[in-house]
Amino acid sequence: MNILIDADSCPVVDLTLQIAKQFGIPVIILCDTSHQIEREGAQTLVFDKGADSVDFALVNRVKPGDVVVTQDYGLASMCLARCARVLNQNGLEYTADNIDALMLRRYENKKLLRAGKHPKGSAKRTKEQDVMFSDALRKIL
Repeated sequence: MNILIDADSCPVVDLTLQIAKQFGIPVIILCDTSHQIEREGAQTLVFDKGADSVDFALVNRVKPGDVVVTQDYGLASMCLARCARVLNQNGLEYTADNIDALMLRRYENKKLLRAGKHPKGSAKRTKEQDVMFSDALRKIL
């Protein structure tokens, strides 16, 4: 088992590393050249900037039983198809039961953006979100 982190704009890189270290699980951080993230105790793979370059690199590396941390629904869907466990930064586990509804929401939000309407952004990150993520990751490991 490995933990793969889609690290571009990921607020739980350090938290993931702390928990992975407790369980002795290797961590691979994937990012693009504009978000180079080096952390002790993790392997970092850097890819060219470009639409979904990190996502495709991650999908090509993920194996059944790996854990992926991402907030990207499309990437989550592809990783589920590869039999990985997938968590978002708030501890929500993406599953076959919820991914279709999440993908539909992403589609609806993109339609709003194209129409010039901007959906409300995310609120500031809270300690409770870190706790929920930690609990979910520990449960999986």
